[in-house]
Amino acid sequence: MKNRIFILSCFAALLSGCATEFNRVYKTGDYSYKYEYAKECYATGKYTHAISLLQELVTIMKGTDNAEECLYMLAMAEYCDRDYESASATFKKYFSSYPKGVYAEQAAYYIGQSLYEGTPEPRLDQTPTVGAINAYQQFLDLYPGSKLRATAQQRLFDLQDRLVMKEYLSAKLYYDLGDYFLNCTNGGSNYEACIITAQNALKDYPYSSMREDFAILIMKSKFELAEQSVEAKRMERYRDAEDECYGFLNEYPDSKEAATAKKYIEKCKEVIKD
Repeated sequence: MKNRIFILSCFAALLSGCATEFNRVYKTGDYSYKYEYAKECYATGKYTHAISLLQELVTIMKGTDNAEECLYMLAMAEYCDRDYESASATFKKYFSSYPKGVYAEQAAYYIGQSLYEGTPEPRLDQTPTVGAINAYQQFLDLYPGSKLRATAQQRLFDLQDRLVMKEYLSAKLYYDLGDYFLNCTNGGSNYEACIITAQNALKDYPYSSMREDFAILIMKSKFELAEQSVEAKRMERYRDAEDECYGFLNEYPDSKEAATAKKYIEKCKEVIKD
């Protein structure tokens, strides 16, 4: 028990000593020493301390030989500290200030990488995802021969898949709402909204791996739309649903929903024949 208390006391004293040293450096007017201490904090993973010092130093060191390195180190410290929003902004500041700088290529990459790390799950607003895609695309355009190209390209594809999933979840939600009408305006239909959302996604992302998933939603929505149609639109919509089912079977003959498509076709034929 005594040994444990002794160890804890030593650990507390060590932390107190570190805090005292940092406070002393933070208050000093010796900026050269403060910069060297900030570099040491960064190198040893004390990113919060490094950020506190570098935020002051980037202003003081403007126009000096250390200005460029100081700004880039601040951005990297923010990134390593998982403050991705601040990191992205600082990398952008570095790149606009030093477009031909020593760290320009890395900064351009980390603008996208910082935004990538901060992107939300597909169900949420994807504005940050679009920003990350644009940043990675700019990096790829500026540095086509970069060693980071393959990673940036894969990140870009991952982000595009996230946008596709967002569209799929939106379309699926409309389909699941079905004939629930309280969210529909101007006489619209959830099934129509599903069809439009899915068709737009297929146009925007023609090579998506989720093409079949969207096609299934479109086929099912067209059939359900026909089922609930008023008499004036009934035949037209059943014909449209039948055509959609045939098109689906032609493109995805081995689909798990092939049997569903065939069932829909039989029902459509019965209605149209009558």
